[in-house]
Amino acid sequence: MGEQEQTLEEIFQELEGIIEKMQQREVSLEDSFCLYEQGIQKLKQCNDKIDYVEKQMLLLNGQGELEPLDAE
Repeated sequence: MGEQEQTLEEIFQELEGIIEKMQQREVSLEDSFCLYEQGIQKLKQCNDKIDYVEKQMLLLNGQGELEPLDAE
C-alpha cells in the first residue's frame, strides 16, 4: 500500500467537496456521474473504518485492554 490511509475526518471533508462540486450548475452529466462514483467509494471507506472500530470495541476485555484482532 503506497498511499497513506485517510482519517474519517479527511474522508468526510472530501465528501463535502464532492457534494459541493455536484451542486454546481455547470457540472456536466458525465462529471456528475464520476463525482457520484467517487462519493460512493468514499462512503465505502467510511463504512469499512467504522466497521473496524466497532470490531475493536467488541474485543475489549474486562480490564479495558484490546484483545488481538484475529485475521479473517
